Amino acid sequence: MKQDYSPDILNCLANLSSDEVFTSPELANRMLDLLPQELFRSPKTRFLDPCSKSGVFLREIAKRLLVGLEAEIPDLQQRIDHIMTHQVFGIACTDLTAEMSRRTLYCSKLANGEYSVTTAFRDQQGNLRYDRCQHTWNAQGRCECCGASKGEYLRADSRETYAYPFIHKSIKEIFHKDMQFDVIIGNPPYQLNDGGGTGSSAMPLYHHFVERAKKLQPRYLLMIIPARWYAGGKGLDDFRGNMLKDKHIEYLYDYPNSADCFPGVIIAGGICYFLWNKEYNGPCKITNIKGDIITPVLSRKLDEYSIFIRDNEAINIIRKTQKVSPKSMDCSVYSRNIFSLISSQKGHDRACSGDYRLVSLDGISFVSKNEFSDNEHIADKYKVIITKAMSGGNKPTADGNYMVTSSLQILEPKTVCTETYLVLGAFNSLTEAESLFSYAKTKFFRFLLLQALTSINISKDKFQFVPLQDFSHPWTDEMLYKKYGLTEDEIAFIESMIRPME
Repeated sequence: MKQDYSPDILNCLANLSSDEVFTSPELANRMLDLLPQELFRSPKTRFLDPCSKSGVFLREIAKRLLVGLEAEIPDLQQRIDHIMTHQVFGIACTDLTAEMSRRTLYCSKLANGEYSVTTAFRDQQGNLRYDRCQHTWNAQGRCECCGASKGEYLRADSRETYAYPFIHKSIKEIFHKDMQFDVIIGNPPYQLNDGGGTGSSAMPLYHHFVERAKKLQPRYLLMIIPARWYAGGKGLDDFRGNMLKDKHIEYLYDYPNSADCFPGVIIAGGICYFLWNKEYNGPCKITNIKGDIITPVLSRKLDEYSIFIRDNEAINIIRKTQKVSPKSMDCSVYSRNIFSLISSQKGHDRACSGDYRLVSLDGISFVSKNEFSDNEHIADKYKVIITKAMSGGNKPTADGNYMVTSSLQILEPKTVCTETYLVLGAFNSLTEAESLFSYAKTKFFRFLLLQALTSINISKDKFQFVPLQDFSHPWTDEMLYKKYGLTEDEIAFIESMIRPME
């Protein structure tokens, strides 16, 4: 017998862009499951979505309240009216998303329309507000609230200005009265074009929503945002520092591959969502999701290390290695451009008496001793070098694993290199250099280096998790796994993540 199939329309929406991504009902409910469910049995709990696009969070909240309040408010219409007027509030991102959200929540684009599920509203917006507002420009041509570029967003026509009300107005201005919310939940816009570069440069925006929500002091804050804040960077350094120190973040769900969270959407660095609990003060419970693999929850401090380690399995390996070997390779790796030779430096085709060999991306050439600096006195030693750019960028291959380093080589005495390369170590003997070379080839070495990499650039400080070894003999992965007592599962994890080096 043929069965009717009525898909949820909110599962069928195409995303506006990779910057404004719709949340599926399933994902919205996974986030709502993190809240104490008694919140949905109280007629006094007040919810706010400050960046509503499809209205999915508000709809799923309303559905839970309809069930939770049935005993207290038996009449269905009275229950709906109470929920819509006293408990569920939203601030839309644009005119379009305001209409979409009202259709989702009220079943009508007008809150007081003929087909609205409630007759309690007198105006068209109800409790799902959107009022077009303007950026506040400073002398530098930037918005004081969100940092938008005046050249990009100063518009007198009907086009969207993307001056999002939640971060440009007060709650009183939006709802015409001061309000306190128990739960703030949402999926904010991710970034704005800032007019830089060739016009494609963008600045992060989502952190403004998180910071604004925290200032309202809700009991709970749930937001899903790009995970780029783990590494800081453009406009995010202060936000990153505050988030890592924030002991109110009770849960963090991490998706290294954004497509595992939003199918078909590629967001560099992945996606995460978190629960901020005003009453909680302690370590964060972190879960990693990679396709169908969900790691066991690990309770740990977000600021345990200077760099946030997102993977639970990786942090256990780091702890083991540091217990056995407290010293790390960052104390032996040399600083960038140790010979003061820029990447474009070209040497001579033929060697003159006393010249040194120069290794660059163009191959081998020659330079005289007065053409480079040797403050560390390593030019006459054996040196192990790697390219300072991560192999393949900071994205995994199609198989989901990484090479991490490339062009690993040993330089003989009287050989120097341009700043394209990083010197891992310098030795008087070839045996020691070959030992470091063998160590740097291991998956163990490259796995631990990967944990500190937040961009394609490899620098001295990125070796802080790579333990320093005795370089009197060669190293293999098997020797290292045994030395640090890694379990079969930990070994399998490293082996699955790192590609072998040719």
